[in-house]
Amino acid sequence: MTPPADPRASEQRNPRLLPPGGVIHPAPTQPPPHQPGIHIPEAGQAGIWLVLDDTVEGLRRYLRQQLATQLSARIRADDEAGRPRPSPQERRKRAEDILREAAEEYAGALLTRGRRIVAEQDEAAAISQALDEVLGMGGLEALLRDPAIESININGADQVWVRYADGRREQAAPVADSDEDLVRLVRDLAARSGLEERHFDRGSPGVSFQLPGGERAFAVMAVSTRPSLAIRRHRHQRVTLGRLRQLGTVDDRGESLLAAMVRARKNILVTGGTAMGKTTLLRALAAEIPREERLITVEDTRELGLDADPRAHPDVVALQARQANTEGEGAVSLAELVRWALRMSPDRVIVGEVRGEELLPMLNAMSQGNDGSLSTLHASSSAGAFTKLAAYAAQAAERLPMEATNLLIASAIHFVVHLDRPREAPHQRVVSSVREIVGADERQVLSNEILRPGFDRRAVTGVPMRAETLDDLRAAGFSPGLMERRRA
Repeated sequence: MTPPADPRASEQRNPRLLPPGGVIHPAPTQPPPHQPGIHIPEAGQAGIWLVLDDTVEGLRRYLRQQLATQLSARIRADDEAGRPRPSPQERRKRAEDILREAAEEYAGALLTRGRRIVAEQDEAAAISQALDEVLGMGGLEALLRDPAIESININGADQVWVRYADGRREQAAPVADSDEDLVRLVRDLAARSGLEERHFDRGSPGVSFQLPGGERAFAVMAVSTRPSLAIRRHRHQRVTLGRLRQLGTVDDRGESLLAAMVRARKNILVTGGTAMGKTTLLRALAAEIPREERLITVEDTRELGLDADPRAHPDVVALQARQANTEGEGAVSLAELVRWALRMSPDRVIVGEVRGEELLPMLNAMSQGNDGSLSTLHASSSAGAFTKLAAYAAQAAERLPMEATNLLIASAIHFVVHLDRPREAPHQRVVSSVREIVGADERQVLSNEILRPGFDRRAVTGVPMRAETLDDLRAAGFSPGLMERRRA
């Protein structure tokens, strides 16, 4: 007599059926544990039981997991094969195919065990929701659609705080059902951000990435009590100095001065505190660069987006640092990217933010003929930028002494432009200081503060700049008479 077929055989032939939220149990030789759901011994892994949830919520979780896993796997396969990344339309078509196949597998698993399947309309709704969660922003969608929101800080799924452009800070609704769902959302977003997948797990508990709308995001897990996500958005993706004048960041004198500095190919360092608008000002400065110039941008996480505007900048190569893979290999640092940028025939090299060993390659680039370069730096004042630069140089492998560092800074950087918040409008940002670098002695960098903070922290005229510098700026269209205004 033919022995009865093992009802688990079909399950073991389908190792892809891994229901989300599966509960792990030892000793499959024993009866399944008495818990709700359908218990399946996972194929190829002795001692493990998986719980297949036969509810609509179970289907939704399963579809979301399958889509995130398989879509990332297909993107990696394309990258390894050298195939171009799919367009948004192609990605969505792939996602729909994955979801339809996964829904059929889920229904088949339920039917095999004599359970009722999810209603057709509920299945369609679950597929649509999974598409929105994995290809969209999930619970972040509503917040990201509000143009008045400037930053989003999430300390666990139900602790969501937003800051508006006018300075208000309010608590918002939860963005996920649980902290686990928040981690999955971050993982999904990071996996499809930028140029390649970025990992987010206990082995890589911190991840920085860019959202599709250009917002910068950073998340942590495992090292904090609850997973945390911070999102900063740039409300002005395409901006000019003229627009910043309309917003009150600069006056007409500052607009003319900064524009002339760029056109005269001066190396400019933009400084300020966190969320002070440094990247926005860098974009506005870049808007003054002639369109025929070749630009190489170097960033840890892509924010500048100069390559997204071919009308203004048709010849741009945007480089992004790369994290190590799970084997600890393949990392490409900002310092290495700056060195690579110099080999790519740039007219200007733009480093999104200097904060480490990339400083020396950048200074070398600025002092070796690549004039007109731009970068940003976190600093509390324009004068404090020099101390910060020296500290970064001391951490580099070259270990330059202070005297050599100061000489390199003085030979590389022409101007430091500092942003601050005015006293009467703390939600606003203004250019408060502009320093002209004039040289260095053994212990310090020498500079002229040609625009200095007034009582309200808005820039007022400071000491005169050098005659040769003024001649360069005059040739680039600056009127020296503007510097005589607003002395205080």
